[in-house]
Amino acid sequence: MARTLDRQFLRTLTPLDSLKPEHQVELGKKSPVQTLGAGRYLFREGDKDNRTLYVISGEVELRKGDEVVRVVAAGTPEATRPLAQQTPRPCSARARSDIEFIAIDSDLLDIMLTWHQTGSFEVGELHAGEDTGDDWMAVILQTRAFHRIPPANIQAMFLRMQPVQKKAGEVVIKQGEEGDYFYIVTQGRCLVTRETPANRAGIKLAELGVGDTFGEEALISDAKRNATVTMLTDGQLMRLAKQDFNTLLNEPMLNWVSLEQAKNIVASGGQWLDVRLPSEFESGHPEGAINLPLYFARLKLNTLDPNTHYVAICDTGRRSSAAAYILSERGFSCAVLKGGWSPEA
Repeated sequence: MARTLDRQFLRTLTPLDSLKPEHQVELGKKSPVQTLGAGRYLFREGDKDNRTLYVISGEVELRKGDEVVRVVAAGTPEATRPLAQQTPRPCSARARSDIEFIAIDSDLLDIMLTWHQTGSFEVGELHAGEDTGDDWMAVILQTRAFHRIPPANIQAMFLRMQPVQKKAGEVVIKQGEEGDYFYIVTQGRCLVTRETPANRAGIKLAELGVGDTFGEEALISDAKRNATVTMLTDGQLMRLAKQDFNTLLNEPMLNWVSLEQAKNIVASGGQWLDVRLPSEFESGHPEGAINLPLYFARLKLNTLDPNTHYVAICDTGRRSSAAAYILSERGFSCAVLKGGWSPEA
């Protein structure tokens, strides 16, 4: 198992020293210590990699062409700061000796810093005396899709959310009802089920825990709830009203593309993702498309390739936009075909 740095060491690094302890711990878990042999490059001048790098042991040369402009040695004050952090990189970084280093996702670090500097006091008010902790916030902030959302939107989202207490067995949303709120689980666990003609009791789609979200499909597609969510345990949820959800999260999250742009994505190695019902899919679909009905999207995410750029389609754009949100929220790259797909396209 890769070695990770403890919080005591991480708090010596700038700007990690300004983060809350739980965020330092999470960054440490996601940034294990790596090694690099003498003479090899961490990055080269002009690179646009999205990493914040710190040397933990050994020495690194910062070079402009063939000239060494500076040497950064582990354990020195300079090593507490990121290596040549600008993008594109203003110089190259080569290991002068065998080194150990950590690489932190720069987007994740930036969103945590922004959150810490703009939202800590206000979000504390959301708990209303409940000792819920900030684990759910850390999970949400680490979701790659949230990196696309302006920090001001994220702050506004947390401020506008309402906490609701729920008991085990209580139904939070019911299949067939109108959608009114988007939810984040902050304590406890929930069960997601869907009623079908063959199974009135409902088939299990998923279990949700702290940091998981639900309720977005009906809000995005302006349709009825397509599943029932029931509390498995006592717990707490944070909810965001439909209008706030669409303004703050949905609009910045979705990447709408024209038919020509969609075809270019697929021609470049992307994949059509048809989220209509199988019967609709069989009546006509783009060549090479795969069928993943919207109501199975959460259940079947593990069948999709996280390295593929998907283009979600349906007949109008409503269901496909809901599917694209679900995929984007979970780290997939997914565009939405504007206006929907038709056999004549």
